[in-house]
Amino acid sequence: MAAPTLQQPSFLLANLKADTFTKPLLQRCQDLVKIIDDYPAKELHAIFPCLVETVFGSLDGIIAGWNLRLLHSRSNEYNIVLEFLKPSGPMMKLVYKLQAEEYKYEIPVNYLPGPVKACIQEGVLPDCPLFHNKLQFPLSGLLTLNLALNPFEFFMFNFAYCLITPKSYPQGQQGSSTDSAYFVLVDTYLKYFLPSEGSVPPSPFSDSRGSVTAPSPRSSSVSFAGYGVHSPSLLKHHIFHQPSVNADPAAQEIWRSETLLQMFVEIWLHHYSLEMYQKLQSPQEPFSPTEEHVLVVRLLVKHLHAFSNSLKPEQLSSSPSAHSHTHTSPLEEFKRVVVQRFVQQKLYLFLQNCFGHWPLDASFRAVLETWLSYIQPWRYTGEKTNPQQDQNRTVPDKWESFVQENLLMYTKLFQVFLNRAVRTDLVNAKNALMVFRVAKVFAQPNLAEMIQKGEQLFLEPEHVLHHRQPRGYLTPSQGGSYVSSRQRVVTDMVFRVKSHVYALEGQDCQYKQMFGTELRGAVMKLIQIIAQARQTAKRISDHSSVATANNSFMSWFGLGSSDHNNTFNGAEAEDSGECLKKTHEFLDRALENLCQIFKLNQGQLTQLISNLGSSEDDGNGKQLPDCIQGENGLILTDLGRKQIISGLRRFDIRYQGDPELQPIRSYENALLVRLLYRISSLINDRFGGHMNALCSRPDFLGRLGRHYLADPDSTTQLKQSPLSRRTLERNRQPRLSLRPLASYRTILLLLIFYALGAVLSLGPVSSTLLILSGGFLLGLVMTLFGDKLKKH
Repeated sequence: MAAPTLQQPSFLLANLKADTFTKPLLQRCQDLVKIIDDYPAKELHAIFPCLVETVFGSLDGIIAGWNLRLLHSRSNEYNIVLEFLKPSGPMMKLVYKLQAEEYKYEIPVNYLPGPVKACIQEGVLPDCPLFHNKLQFPLSGLLTLNLALNPFEFFMFNFAYCLITPKSYPQGQQGSSTDSAYFVLVDTYLKYFLPSEGSVPPSPFSDSRGSVTAPSPRSSSVSFAGYGVHSPSLLKHHIFHQPSVNADPAAQEIWRSETLLQMFVEIWLHHYSLEMYQKLQSPQEPFSPTEEHVLVVRLLVKHLHAFSNSLKPEQLSSSPSAHSHTHTSPLEEFKRVVVQRFVQQKLYLFLQNCFGHWPLDASFRAVLETWLSYIQPWRYTGEKTNPQQDQNRTVPDKWESFVQENLLMYTKLFQVFLNRAVRTDLVNAKNALMVFRVAKVFAQPNLAEMIQKGEQLFLEPEHVLHHRQPRGYLTPSQGGSYVSSRQRVVTDMVFRVKSHVYALEGQDCQYKQMFGTELRGAVMKLIQIIAQARQTAKRISDHSSVATANNSFMSWFGLGSSDHNNTFNGAEAEDSGECLKKTHEFLDRALENLCQIFKLNQGQLTQLISNLGSSEDDGNGKQLPDCIQGENGLILTDLGRKQIISGLRRFDIRYQGDPELQPIRSYENALLVRLLYRISSLINDRFGGHMNALCSRPDFLGRLGRHYLADPDSTTQLKQSPLSRRTLERNRQPRLSLRPLASYRTILLLLIFYALGAVLSLGPVSSTLLILSGGFLLGLVMTLFGDKLKKH
């Protein structure tokens, strides 16, 4: 697309917009590669915002862009997009080309996360340095504040924001797959800019001075309240410190890694502040992340653990005074602080909100696994271990400081999870699996002891801190004692734990111990619910097995249950026999792990379960949820709702409409069902009065008529579910039902009987009379001995 005479930026922009609707993606990308290579930064600067919007979509979601979240590996455009947007691809080359010229691009403050936007609008300096010195004050006032971002920041902002932009997907498509182009690009960017091995590759484009410059501080001519106080730099080489031309390349390139991480954390996690969480009654509508959003956050957490754990052992064990030595690279310093300083607080509030507001269904698994990934950094050390050995592997002592500095991630979120678990249907295998997963993680050897020690440090009296900093500590070689050195270590540990808790929960927080009396009672309540769910799952499984056995062979001869309602009993795939076996297994293992974590007496647990089993038998396994009798039927109480949610009790839900009008089954012939319904309707309309008179007789003929004419009064009325009186009054008239003749099973049996008649030299009429006589005799037997057979 390059021409001898370069086109003006306005023409480039017009062509870019026109090509979006007229050219396929492959040709557009090829044209863009030529433009990026051939045109100078001055012309490319004008089309950059439009190009970013074309790729990622607009911030308000109106323009969909390339739909990276819906683009999967099955698509022809998948590899084209990944090649164009990869860290060393054409798009990033354009970013570096513009970065060298120090161009700026504006983002409206309204699109920033809630807490950041609130800080800026109230004139308070945001806690993230990423947004410092970037405000643009328009003439119209503070209502249209903008941030001026450099090309790399602008690109990463739009890329990160693409995940949370509300978009309307085509029906049947969801953006929650981990093989989407967006998910793969996030993983690629993390591995490139936060490498576990080696350093960040240098930028592929260099300016006339030989390097791409990091962003320099911007000075605003307009004063801003609270803007004069700058938070201390998180690293020695902060992203807002202008490196010199002759600086170490590693130090010069670290700003890209820090910018990418801060942008991801701010856009994906920083939607809740401590003040907002404590109020939760704020006029702002709370941010609700999607399952796709949470899966990407989990990818971020896992990679950051791997990135942090790749810190060299000699630097991991070095003293704090050694951090300032020149041999420590900025990337290694970054690895040391990345989790605690950049992610911890925002992820904690993010998870706490998800725990409290996520629906009580299986989609919560994404949130749960994100939490479990964060609290198990030892899983991401890069060491290859046997999966069987990994299950019972003791948590190494070196992780004790991580547990202490993230105490609330273990204790407070475990308590919140308990509150969810007791309100969840644990008969469902997916929900049972989540309880088992949490119990399994916390039951890892040595982890419970580390958590207990962290709680003990937090509960140390406050006066311990008052003697911490007044004077310097002497090492033994300087005349100090080993006792004072040990006291300093303990005091530092106390300080770290208290600082962590107060930073995340506030100075006036009321801490509840994970191994205290109150939580132990909550755990016992969960154990009781688990035991009850086990009993319920076993009862449903046994009932399903018996019903299957009864209907498998005998029903072929019409001797099994003829109740069509069995296919409308509300059973779902999760209630299948295989899933119920998994439920029982998950709950059994969860009970074992909970006993191990909280040192529960096995004898008491066995007694509790046996008592539940006996009470279940005494109370009849089919006991209904707690209800009160209302004008139109049964009404659930609050206790009844909890019993249903927990899977402890349930209604016997059955089809209550006209049996003749039930949906056509897969084992029925649709044409015959409709034809026989019309014939039976004509007969019932013509002889309905005679049928009613026959079935009303108290003698043997009346009983025989009720057997053949399916009199509803002869069957027990369902009172296990809330029904209106209108429903109970419906369809009480005796009638003839020919629908069983439309079953493929019945048709096959009739063909077999006619074939046998032909073999025995019986004609069709004779065979028909014989079949009718057999059916009549069977009805006589069932009428005479039906009650005795039912009791048996």
